[in-house]
Amino acid sequence: MATIRPDLKYTAEHEWVDDSLTPVRVGITTVATDALGDIVYLDLPEVGAEVSAGETCGEVESTKSVSDLYAPLTGTVTAVNQEALDDPSLVNREPFGDGWLFAVEVAEESELLSPEEYAETTGAEIAD
Repeated sequence: MATIRPDLKYTAEHEWVDDSLTPVRVGITTVATDALGDIVYLDLPEVGAEVSAGETCGEVESTKSVSDLYAPLTGTVTAVNQEALDDPSLVNREPFGDGWLFAVEVAEESELLSPEEYAETTGAEIAD
């Protein structure tokens, strides 16, 4: 069973948001990595790109499928994780840590799920 962090916010599309950082960091959850299998390629938004909450902003390719990556917030991309681009398997190994995907300077907040709401909809467990 996938485990999620209690200190993050989530989307129904399996992205996480760490809004304790400025700019906020975005990644994909263990629910997503479990479903995708081995991630082999990432297509992330470029630094300076404007992203809109709920809109496609990239792709995650695995040995099983290609999945769209959705922006959880509206704003400007300020950084992308070059380590994850160079080694996409980092997202499988550390989806909530070094496997983050990009950072956003938030222009507009959006509705995000609490850990409890996300766990309820996905069957994930919240880490202690």
